[in-house]
Amino acid sequence: MPIKVQISEAPMGKSRASTPLIVALDGPAASGKGTLSRLISDQYDFAYLDTGTLYRGVAWLVLNDKRDPADHDYAAKVAQNYDLDKIAGANIRSRDVGAAASIVAANKDVRAALLDFQRRFAVSPPDGFKGAVLDGRDIGTVVCPDATVKFFVTASAKVRAHRRWLELAPERPDLEEASIYNDLLERDARDAARDDAPMARAEDAELLDTTHLSIDAAFAAARRVIDGVFRQCGP
Repeated sequence: MPIKVQISEAPMGKSRASTPLIVALDGPAASGKGTLSRLISDQYDFAYLDTGTLYRGVAWLVLNDKRDPADHDYAAKVAQNYDLDKIAGANIRSRDVGAAASIVAANKDVRAALLDFQRRFAVSPPDGFKGAVLDGRDIGTVVCPDATVKFFVTASAKVRAHRRWLELAPERPDLEEASIYNDLLERDARDAARDDAPMARAEDAELLDTTHLSIDAAFAAARRVIDGVFRQCGP
């Protein structure tokens, strides 16, 4: 399926070259944005941050303390004292943690506590990297509104559910694809409806629908956009 690639222009009066090179990818779960983000970071030698890891980490810590992720104050306290070392070796990719992550991500105090970390990562990438790639739900709209390149990566709910089922089925043979589909719909609704930083496509984000694309085709489409924007940035 051909893809129409449109290069977003820099805001009037602002040079893209004056800011760090940042690639922001937003979109719903299982849309392919995580895989694309890793490929982009490898291709351009950029630091990579899966911001969902931060929220999953908070969710795991809350659940591990046998507390309710909907407990606003407790989740905020965990986020304010968050350290990546605290989740070393933790299984933050489980279904329960994913559902809890969507709940804590709707907590404005949790988001405020983690926002500064994300922004510092973007403008001052660690380990001497020349740029950063961040993926999440509100990177292009809230975390990095001046990102060099923005994508909103999506796919149909049925395709996303099937992808997630293929990912999880080897370890959970009793898992039903219909259950994953319903979970994704519920999570999409929560992420899009939350009052604080809802999941949304930034006005200047490139739409990349991966429903009918292989990962190689999606990556090629993303590279065409990125290379075009980076050429505008100059050396």
